[in-house]
Amino acid sequence: MDVLVIAELLEGVARKTTHSAITFAKTVAEATGGAYDILSIGEGSAAAADELAKFGARKVITAEVDGGYLAESYAPTVAANAEGYAVLVATASAFGKDLLPRVAAKIGAGVAPDITGVNTDDGLSYHRPMYAGNVMGTMKVKTDVQVVTVRQSAFEPAAESGAASPVEAGATADRDNAGQIEAVGIEVVKSERPDLAAADVVVSGGRALKSSDNFKSVLEPLVDALGAAMGASRAACDAGYVSNDLQVGQTGKVVAPKLYIAVGISGAIQHLAGMKGSKTIVAINKDREAPIAQVADYFLVADLFDAVPEMTSAVDKLAKS
Repeated sequence: MDVLVIAELLEGVARKTTHSAITFAKTVAEATGGAYDILSIGEGSAAAADELAKFGARKVITAEVDGGYLAESYAPTVAANAEGYAVLVATASAFGKDLLPRVAAKIGAGVAPDITGVNTDDGLSYHRPMYAGNVMGTMKVKTDVQVVTVRQSAFEPAAESGAASPVEAGATADRDNAGQIEAVGIEVVKSERPDLAAADVVVSGGRALKSSDNFKSVLEPLVDALGAAMGASRAACDAGYVSNDLQVGQTGKVVAPKLYIAVGISGAIQHLAGMKGSKTIVAINKDREAPIAQVADYFLVADLFDAVPEMTSAVDKLAKS
């Protein structure tokens, strides 16, 4: 089976989310005797292709699409480059979730969304969480072309292979609803902290922090002491304590760091769906019956306003020793 990876670009640079989709593509191609190519699509596609050429693909295809990201602009061009591929894949980021179902509709393909594993023993079958992660389902796509989005936290990011793949220009197509939709702009949140979806350590706060000021004065010192990414529960985001791009959970970002620290988060099923794949989970909560206790490796029954500053101080002392 030949696989086409749809690369996600931001400001002319390939995002690291794409590396997980490349890992999936390598797995399928090697198991089925096929090959995988990468489609670099969007503004700056040629520059991004030079970076993407380092990951061992048979070739990298460029498709320059002006006007910023719009699914209506990208989907026809992806479909135009899909001929000859058995599988199309992207990471299940906001980009992949928005774009690939539209591509599937155009080419009449079935979709396997947000998968966490693939079995290549008898054709392709996919594993994906259902019912907020309480059930793992196995599915097959029976159309000639399969469209897949992979969960970033479930596939190790691909490493550069050293050899450079050839780069060639691909097809472009007129966008859907031409003239009816315009990309006004994109607001990029930039931070010196690690990316939430890819960080090794994540510290998340919940509604129990009570205010945005407490996120800054109580939680952020611990985040920075650990060199971690900061996350939050949906309740904290909805209350306006932090921005929505920090939300961890079923309707936010799915993370699986080496260490996840949940501060003042009760652990609703929707939040657990976004973090229970973490290697080690530490929870701090006054309620010993909080649902997050069921998945935590270490559960500290304490007032977070006492425990978190003490933890921050201990981490600082270790860092200086």
